[in-house]
Amino acid sequence: MEKLDQKPTITSIENGSVGSAKGFKTGGMHIGMRTKKPDLGWIYSEVPATAAGVYTTNVFQAAPLQVTQESIAEEKKLQAVLVNTVSANSCTGQQGLENARVTRQWLAQHLGITDHLVGVASTGVIGMQLPMEKIKKGIAAIDLSGSEAPFEEAILTTDTKTKHLAVTFEIDGKPVTIGGACKGSGMIHPNMATMLGFVTTDAAVAPDALKQALKTIVDKTFNRITVDGDTSTNDMVLLLANGQAENQPLSAQHPEWPVFLKGLEAVCQGLAKFIAGDGEGATKLIEVQVTGAKDNQSAEVIAKTIVGSSLVKTAVFGSDANWGRIVCAMGYSGEAFDPNHVTLKLGDLILFENGVPTPFDEQQAKNYLDEDSIVIKASLGEGNGSAVAWGCDLTYDYVKINASYRS
Repeated sequence: MEKLDQKPTITSIENGSVGSAKGFKTGGMHIGMRTKKPDLGWIYSEVPATAAGVYTTNVFQAAPLQVTQESIAEEKKLQAVLVNTVSANSCTGQQGLENARVTRQWLAQHLGITDHLVGVASTGVIGMQLPMEKIKKGIAAIDLSGSEAPFEEAILTTDTKTKHLAVTFEIDGKPVTIGGACKGSGMIHPNMATMLGFVTTDAAVAPDALKQALKTIVDKTFNRITVDGDTSTNDMVLLLANGQAENQPLSAQHPEWPVFLKGLEAVCQGLAKFIAGDGEGATKLIEVQVTGAKDNQSAEVIAKTIVGSSLVKTAVFGSDANWGRIVCAMGYSGEAFDPNHVTLKLGDLILFENGVPTPFDEQQAKNYLDEDSIVIKASLGEGNGSAVAWGCDLTYDYVKINASYRS
């Protein structure tokens, strides 16, 4: 195990995932929606879990998101989640909505639980109806004692790798685990979009506190990543807390509430960075750190604008220390600041200081940009606001992947 933090001690679990927390089981299988790869995944809690979700801001919100929100609205709980790939079940009209509800019903019947304790999620091509017979057979084959594939593998689309982790820490002297898995590679842009994220914990958490915690942490993590500026129709983050750790129910009034938030942020930030680093065709993870802004909100806007700039992303891909593209992005962010106070660094290498260029070693800059993880630092000299955002470079392969996505 790797120690992530001190006071409180947040420890990562080797090969941890969404099934690491006590009382959760997960799995995946191949049901024929894809040629060979697993294409159906499931999460199950031994007891109903307090649930919260954050959803895409796209006006075309897919049927599974609508149905999952219906489920949570009943009593703020879920006990199972089913995820399919290939078909996004988005823009599929009343038939798509009915198919999502029927899928929910089939899984509930198979598990012996009520319909509203099931959430559903889909990812894939927009406009395709679900292959209901394949899904029905797949649900009937779900075995809680084991599965043919890991959940985190079954939910992938254009991703090149699985994305999962888990951490553990103590609350009320009892071990608590938070685990997560996600998918996302293309159509990634801040505003809770273009990814599916699933986070579970065995902590006991009050419903309203869980919802607020998820929103707060998502804003600091998943909403700070971008790959291509596109916001999807399907994507959401779900957080389930089943209370199996037997701690006193957590809320903002609990003395160890900050510990829980720290653990949740560690999981969500880790997953968000996995997505940014695995952007379609990407070769490099870009982290933008903005400090000295007038406030945190201004810093966030500027950081997201820099990391979302196509020109910045292509310069990083080409290992070109073209700082002019960074200041240009800052300037059109819509945030007010004095350009004469701006300093830019590439790692620890100063490129631009107090509004004017600084001589730097071009080869040293290129060598740094050749690495697979790049940090851009922008200091504004305006105040105490700060923020971090993540993205990736923009490569030839991104165009190739998306030019033939449906084939």
